[in-house]
Amino acid sequence: MTGFVRIHEVGPRDGLQNEPGAISVTRKVALIDLLSRSGLSDIEVGSFVSPKWVPQMADTDQVLARLTPVAGVRYAVLVPNLRGWEGFLQARRQDMMMDIAIFIAASEGFSQNNLNCSIAESVARLRPVVAAAQEAGVAVRGYVSCVTDCPFDGLIPPGQVADTVASLRDLAPMPVSLGDTIGKGTPERVGAMLEAVMGVVPASELAGHFHDTAGQALANIDVSLDLGLRAFDSAVGGLGGCPYAPGAPGNVATEAVLDLLERRGYQTGVDHEVIAQAAQVAKGMR
Repeated sequence: MTGFVRIHEVGPRDGLQNEPGAISVTRKVALIDLLSRSGLSDIEVGSFVSPKWVPQMADTDQVLARLTPVAGVRYAVLVPNLRGWEGFLQARRQDMMMDIAIFIAASEGFSQNNLNCSIAESVARLRPVVAAAQEAGVAVRGYVSCVTDCPFDGLIPPGQVADTVASLRDLAPMPVSLGDTIGKGTPERVGAMLEAVMGVVPASELAGHFHDTAGQALANIDVSLDLGLRAFDSAVGGLGGCPYAPGAPGNVATEAVLDLLERRGYQTGVDHEVIAQAAQVAKGMR
């Protein structure tokens, strides 16, 4: 074995947020509880965003209330602003390990179209959220979107991504997930981006978040492994995409990532059979 790779399961949030049909709290909870028994240590279960913009996540508080937490599993929710932080505080459970995730984009076009502000302004808006989380003892994980391509700006220079990651980590020394949001990244460009980012953040603090829109996700994980990354986001059943990024369906499937890692000799601690069951449940939600 050549090491341990941490899988961050994002299907219940990043996957389901883009599904058009109504999905009941009962079905969401059943999926998350199944994933909790798979050996995964990190599961993103919802988000406290405006139900007007992401209606599929409007019941996150109810989902949290009905989960059966498993020891050793960290449950995360996306918190975009102080209002979201207040929602998190109201729904927070003391009997389970809970983290928050925050996000910005590496492209001005995506930031303006998604967040209605510049990259610098989006970082400034998150400062009080991070400060509140630190005061409350809640761990924070950062997401940076559009790290290779943007649906509005096109190709994103690697140095711009590095600068964006550095500005986010100026808020706190958080781990950062790097998102190929529209799935157009290639191994060559992902490698160049990672080398630039690793000039400001060690590989141990980074994760890869690859969409398989163009069938490049596993190849991009391969090059990321070669450069030292040992954490990756994936969605069971290949659920999801980004509702604000045209042409961005399909997070890389957790089961496919596990197969790749096994072939390369990495340990994950995740039970493939349970993930296969969860994948069938997830696919039934489409």
